[in-house]
Amino acid sequence: MKDFKEFADSIGVTFNDESLLQQAFTHRSYLNEHRGEVRGHNERLEFLGDAVLELATTHFLFEKFPEKPEGELTAYRAALVNAVTLSDIALALGMNDHLLLSKGESKDTGRARAILLANAIEALIGAIYIDQGYDAARHFIATYILPKIDDVVAKRLWQDAKSTFQEKAQEHESVTPTYAVLREVGPDHDKRFVVGVYLRDGIVAQGEGRSKQEAEQDAARAALEIRGW
Repeated sequence: MKDFKEFADSIGVTFNDESLLQQAFTHRSYLNEHRGEVRGHNERLEFLGDAVLELATTHFLFEKFPEKPEGELTAYRAALVNAVTLSDIALALGMNDHLLLSKGESKDTGRARAILLANAIEALIGAIYIDQGYDAARHFIATYILPKIDDVVAKRLWQDAKSTFQEKAQEHESVTPTYAVLREVGPDHDKRFVVGVYLRDGIVAQGEGRSKQEAEQDAARAALEIRGW
């Protein structure tokens, strides 16, 4: 079994209930191959952690940018908590080495692994919140996630990815992108949409989000990265 206490020490958190930490790293698929070994999968913790992350991030942005309008603050928040940013942070924290996945899921790389990591760091926030309360969860978010805002602003990562991709697609290929829902995953209380973005008849990238609009933005960001635009 992986050393979760070592991970907790590395992020400066001492869990009262270490099984919560292990659960935060457990993907649903792992349970099918290891029944009875772990407390449960991380989807409920992820659902909770997402809400805690949104509140802490919203409060931070509200205070940091007192002159910014609501629309711009919303764009900043989306750029801070999207799958790309969160998965990069999770990788830097070494979370990839602790994920509990099925043999099939463990083979996923690239975009699929990034989404698993983003989900896991949200579940980790949920686990900290349950174990130690909001202040501890907010401290973790303030330490590892909120400092990314300087990069978001400097590189204009908050700008509308769909609009940018459409401009670049028309400029480079004289075509307007289209989007289609590929599948819906998760329970009704925490449903996620997987969307594909297409140029002509070929799919360029996929994105995931809690709404179709969020998934389209995620797909557009991935497409910009893939095309190098």
